[in-house]
Amino acid sequence: MRLTGQGLECVRGGRSIFSGLDFEVPAGQALAVTGVNGAGKSSLLRIVAGLLPAAGGAMTLEGGEAELTLPEQAHYLGHRDALKPSLTVLENLDFWRNFLGGEAIDGTASLEAVGLGHAVHLPSAFLSAGQRRRLSIARLIAVNRPVWLLDEPTSALDTAGQAMVADLMGAHLRSGGIILAATHGPLGIAAKELRIGGDA
Repeated sequence: MRLTGQGLECVRGGRSIFSGLDFEVPAGQALAVTGVNGAGKSSLLRIVAGLLPAAGGAMTLEGGEAELTLPEQAHYLGHRDALKPSLTVLENLDFWRNFLGGEAIDGTASLEAVGLGHAVHLPSAFLSAGQRRRLSIARLIAVNRPVWLLDEPTSALDTAGQAMVADLMGAHLRSGGIILAATHGPLGIAAKELRIGGDA
């Protein structure tokens, strides 16, 4: 399996953010997307996830499921945690498991893996910022998808949480997965770097 971007261009508000961007990430590897604020790191992830249209270029996932689009084979973890505050931790995760479809893993086991096993029946409105991030990360392992698109995955997490994310990413890569992560700091795993230019 291989994720490839060729000649990608992003235009926002009539302004070219980046153009002619090429990269490839084979199975079992991670690519860290770096650059100053406003360089287009988040925009690149959103293009790959199908949430923004590319102004030019093409994305391909070689070796994936032929009947599925790239976004249907990818998890996107953005800045916002996308949780319903009135639902419990487990209900939030079950919502995403049903919405995303595909091969699902037991929700309680996924919550245990991110350190939220004690909070399954707690309304998410009572979670701290770090706990909300952990709940969002649980989606990555609750539904099996080969491509992870992670935007600052360790934001709001303490040292233990950062180590947990690194462990999960490492396990995903060892199983043949692909990671494309926008980051300002180290991911805690081996990763090649794609630096995007731009103004702060």
